[in-house]
Amino acid sequence: MTASSRRGFLKQSLQAAGAGAALGWAAPALARTRRSANDRVRVGLLGMGNRMRALARALVELREKANVEIAAVCDCDQNRIDAIPKGYKELKDLKFVVYDDMRKLFDDASIDGVVIATGDRWHALATIWACQAGKDVYVEKPGTHNLFEGRQMVAAARKYNRMVQHGTQNRSSPNIREGIQKLHEGVIGRVYAARGIDFKIRPNFGKIVPEPVPKGLNWDAWIGPKKMRPYSKMVHYRWHFFLDLASGCFANQAIHELDILRWGLRLDRHPTYVSAIGGKFVHHDDRTSPTHAAWHYRWDDDEPLVTYEHRSWYTNTEAGFRDRYKFVQPRFPVGTIFLGTEGYLIFPDYSSYYTFLGPKYEPGPCKAEEGHPMKDADHLENWLHAMRARDHRVLTADIEEGHKSMVLSLLARTSYELRRPLRFDPDSERVIGDEEADRLLNEPEYRAPYVVPREV
Repeated sequence: MTASSRRGFLKQSLQAAGAGAALGWAAPALARTRRSANDRVRVGLLGMGNRMRALARALVELREKANVEIAAVCDCDQNRIDAIPKGYKELKDLKFVVYDDMRKLFDDASIDGVVIATGDRWHALATIWACQAGKDVYVEKPGTHNLFEGRQMVAAARKYNRMVQHGTQNRSSPNIREGIQKLHEGVIGRVYAARGIDFKIRPNFGKIVPEPVPKGLNWDAWIGPKKMRPYSKMVHYRWHFFLDLASGCFANQAIHELDILRWGLRLDRHPTYVSAIGGKFVHHDDRTSPTHAAWHYRWDDDEPLVTYEHRSWYTNTEAGFRDRYKFVQPRFPVGTIFLGTEGYLIFPDYSSYYTFLGPKYEPGPCKAEEGHPMKDADHLENWLHAMRARDHRVLTADIEEGHKSMVLSLLARTSYELRRPLRFDPDSERVIGDEEADRLLNEPEYRAPYVVPREV
């Protein structure tokens, strides 16, 4: 950001946004001008909340190494735009255009790719619009809110030859990749079971209290595809924990661990059965996501046994998570455990793995990185490499892989919501013998004009 005052910068940026917006969709500069693969990639940021701070920091880190620049930012909340100078210190001295409508960002023909860190409810439609506009996309996890959205995102990526990376960054972490390779090579023998956990401490969020919409916030755009509801500060800031807007504990952290489970077990086919139980056992506030939940899956065969558990208050640990093997948030036990005939293997964070072999659990191959980094830069660099190669097979977390992993989250969430197990056809992606569950997952309702299209 320039040395001019924040007010002056924002005024100039908004004027530039208004003057530069095109009518209708336009191809990005990479496609329109057929620039060299060595030319700088111009990226727009969509959704200037907490998660975007880490992604922006990673992009700035990659500025010279990967020849990328942040050229635009966008948010429907003017208060977040106003907070950029203070909240995004890494953007200091950078020049970029500011938008308050993502469609204007997508219309900007100078933008090559967009990083999407809005709420889950917006991920699918924003990705599809961006693909239609000729933009490559890095979309944060959880990528979807229902199965229909996942299929449409994959279809849009393929139709418009867009590089769409899902934000499960373990896929680009060198140490995690090495651990998965060791697992596949048989370091712990035949793997017969795997388990994921995330045990965190979440406070009582209180009650929903309707309030006037804050000045500067476009509440209609914020709600987007979902059913309109009155503004409340709790929903605005705690949307992750409302199952009509997100998938709560079934996807927020869980998608990272479920993705590792599916990857490590080489489960490219969807499960045939899921059962989830749980409830609000500690805080009886107005959230709709449970404070505690456990679920398990079955594939075509009984083996492997795959389970997951979420806890949201004081708890013991498992497999040394937290007490010996720290997570990014060091007070919380989080990770995945693979059980084999010759030992077990754990992934306690985004950058390490450990093995323990034989009846004495002797330490085997392992690799860790100091500081437990989240590996955002590695994942974004992989996306940028795929953009230049114009080959989605270069992506470590292509949206199709993201969709396959999100199926696990979405089936578990729906089983919990309906309080019954689900039987699933992995070929058609339809729920068997349960019209209500199938409708929630495959026939979602949207609020016009924010409708995920059936023809992308």
